[in-house]
Amino acid sequence: MKNKSLISILLLAFSILPLMSHAQTTGKIAGNVLDAQTGEPLAGAQVIIEGKWVDGVEVEMERKMGATVDLDGDFFIINIPPESYTVSIQMMGYETMKLTDVRVSVNRTFVITAELKPGIMEGEEIVVTASAVEMKKDQTSSIRNISSKDIEVLPVENISQVISMQPGVVVGHFRGGRANEVSYLLDGLQVDESFGQTGRTVTVNTEVVEEIEVITGTFNAEYGKAMSGIVNVITKEGGQTFTGYGYVNTGNYLTSHNNIFVGLDNSDFSRRKDYRVGLSGPIFSHRLNFVINGRYEDNKGYLNGIHRFNVDDYSDFTDQDSENWYSEHNGDNKYVPMSWGKHTTLFGKLTFRPLDQIKTSLMFTWNDNESQGYDHYYKYNPDGTATYYGESQMAAFQFNHMLSSTAFYEFKASYIDNYTGNYMYKNPYDERYVHDLYSRGDGPGFVTGGQQKHYVERTIKDINLKLDLVWQINKTHSIKTGCLYTQHDVDNMSASIRNIYYGTELEAQYEYDPEAKKRKYLYYEPTVLPDSSVYSDIYKVTPYELSCYIQDKMEFDEMVINLGLRYDYFNPNTLYPSQLRNPANQLSFPDNPEKMSTYLKAPFVSQFSPRLGISYQLGKTALLRFAYGHFFQMPPLYALYQNHSLLISPSDYSTRMGNPLIKPQKTIQYEVGLWQQVTEGLSYEVAIFYKDIYDLLSAKVITTYNQIRYGLYSNKDYGNVRGLEFKCDFVSGSLHANLNYTLQYTRGNADDPTYTFNRAGISQDPVNKMIPMSWDQRHTMNVSAGYNKKDFGTTMTLFYNSGTPYTWYPLSESVKSRVNLYPNNSSKPTQIRADLNAYYYLINHERMKVKLMLLVYNLFDRLNENSVYSSTGRAYTTITREVDIESHRSDFNDYKDSIENPAMYAAPRLVRIGFGIEF
Repeated sequence: MKNKSLISILLLAFSILPLMSHAQTTGKIAGNVLDAQTGEPLAGAQVIIEGKWVDGVEVEMERKMGATVDLDGDFFIINIPPESYTVSIQMMGYETMKLTDVRVSVNRTFVITAELKPGIMEGEEIVVTASAVEMKKDQTSSIRNISSKDIEVLPVENISQVISMQPGVVVGHFRGGRANEVSYLLDGLQVDESFGQTGRTVTVNTEVVEEIEVITGTFNAEYGKAMSGIVNVITKEGGQTFTGYGYVNTGNYLTSHNNIFVGLDNSDFSRRKDYRVGLSGPIFSHRLNFVINGRYEDNKGYLNGIHRFNVDDYSDFTDQDSENWYSEHNGDNKYVPMSWGKHTTLFGKLTFRPLDQIKTSLMFTWNDNESQGYDHYYKYNPDGTATYYGESQMAAFQFNHMLSSTAFYEFKASYIDNYTGNYMYKNPYDERYVHDLYSRGDGPGFVTGGQQKHYVERTIKDINLKLDLVWQINKTHSIKTGCLYTQHDVDNMSASIRNIYYGTELEAQYEYDPEAKKRKYLYYEPTVLPDSSVYSDIYKVTPYELSCYIQDKMEFDEMVINLGLRYDYFNPNTLYPSQLRNPANQLSFPDNPEKMSTYLKAPFVSQFSPRLGISYQLGKTALLRFAYGHFFQMPPLYALYQNHSLLISPSDYSTRMGNPLIKPQKTIQYEVGLWQQVTEGLSYEVAIFYKDIYDLLSAKVITTYNQIRYGLYSNKDYGNVRGLEFKCDFVSGSLHANLNYTLQYTRGNADDPTYTFNRAGISQDPVNKMIPMSWDQRHTMNVSAGYNKKDFGTTMTLFYNSGTPYTWYPLSESVKSRVNLYPNNSSKPTQIRADLNAYYYLINHERMKVKLMLLVYNLFDRLNENSVYSSTGRAYTTITREVDIESHRSDFNDYKDSIENPAMYAAPRLVRIGFGIEF
């Protein structure tokens, strides 16, 4: 009932709001038209968007858009999809001016100042290329708009790689925040993975992307549910001609480090397979268009295991005397991929324009993923590792109505069904599960049988309803407002596969088969215990949230001001225990009811967030900006609902419990930036930022009445970040280059929410000073340079990362040797990588193109260390003591094998070659 009431309130609010807002998928062109000789405004001049540019070719607009210049010489055109356009400015008696490469970006204003000369000959026109300052004038914070044209030439193959190249994005973290402080949108609709906030539930292929908007710092009031960054992906719409493509790519890891990356065959180019197809065009000319795209990837990865043991093999190396060792090893000793993935992506979009003022679209996406990550402990028993499964479907509807030349609204609705699984077999009672006692790793440092027994199945269904409105009151003021309602439906099952005979006399009984030379355990039946057990966490919850904003974008001749206010509301829609020292009433106190829990309705939380951004034009080629804002984000849903049964394990520090009373996390951020055009085609941008991060998710220690300690999620952690972002772009004909650099200092008291709790579990005090976070990489830089023509081209990108922190520990004879050592006290080695993208058209006709492609990652096959040992600061190398070697007991490997983990290195050189047909 409350959900229905909220929707009613939301619709009522929409009906009484004035017509003002902003759709997050369109931009604007504005400016003025003057007489070049007198400087007088040319009232009545016509500004018309004549065409748009697709693959370097100008095509006719499906719907003509334009404006008439007013008495003051001003004009504006709103609700323009993000693309590159040709704009014509006409006035009788004057020459016609045509501006090419007018790039309209989402949420941005392209400013045009046109000075027309009196025409000597009728029909005379002058063609001008748009200048960079016209695209940057309204930028009040660190916003990067990456077009489809930019993506095509880079050595990338997915959206995540494009995002990681932007300044301010360091090791997957936006401006020093935790990894889950980013919100992802697809065509303006949020697609965040809300349970763990681990990214996005929906992804699309780069071929259907028109533009990616990446905001690394302060962002306007229309964006929320994030503290560090926003990623908004805008997809393409079908054009007026049929176009299509089909690409086949194969690849392999060609490396000289075969002693590390074992089992790689340089002749096997089927190790990385990638197939992509797409088609777009009109169904009814100028009214109904479509885009469809599909991709299938089969990646065997670069890390292999060796199938020495089967899951039901039993080995025993516990005895010091090798004569008493026993080993069953019935595997075929073949190499088995252990870092593989199979991914399928489908995308479809229909765009319908029943009237010139109305545009609707239907979009559907389907993602299916299956993968495994390398586990060094299972190197010789690869069949014992669990598999990750993910499937998501999204259906979205959008309705855009142009009420007048000064106002429009956009309604959006989406439904996302996201499934996540991690298990050996989908049926937790599958007969292929084997007895737990096969799983032994004593002696050789590797498990010699058995299986991973965790089991996760989770389905989250999200409904989003969004309404945005915009009213361009006049040349100066653009008022925006909007609301978003989100309903989550979470069905979670997280458990351990248990033996129904566990704890009984029958559990360990076995018989020996002398012919097969195998031990067979007689009593094993897999089971999942109910939620009333500490071994399972099974629940369904339906939290919901609402947000609204209002913003005024004030655009003056030399200044742009973004001023906004946002309101966020979240209701956990669940109960909480009144007595945290006895949350599930496992302890009985009949004479003291205050020590017993009752279960109360969790209250909603809400907050207001002010936002301010200012951009000031310094002369004709420079812009100075300042931004300030408060940003709130609810912690991930697991932190509210984990351990839904409220049961506390009898062991200290074994239980972590969700807390529906948790507060939103908060960031206050400041930013100052400068953009300067040095010469035509060369510009740079620099930004200095600082932010305080309050009420970060953590886990505090609660002691029950029987003195058992457990963790309760709360808001205790703090961090701050300061840094500098630098971006330089150069374009001259077919030659282009850009540099992205980030200098950053990230400090806090805890790396992750359970950091302090885990330290307490091993009798360590909380960190009592600000320490570098594990992603505090001081210098992050990438440089791209390319030469791209119509028939051929190549681009190379060089990455430089100075290394993230790790905790160095000396080899200790006593625990006191580590008392004065703080975490993250040293840095890993520098990482350097070069990637290459090249293409050549064997046939390049207007109707048919045949394309050869080459993509190389880690061109120079450099060994980059992702993780290191605490005693040496290097991968593959640790201080080995005599006792370590003596305690290693095995008949198939030595101690060195256990410490040489190839996953400590990033991927070696990957070469991908492709063939494509475009039409």
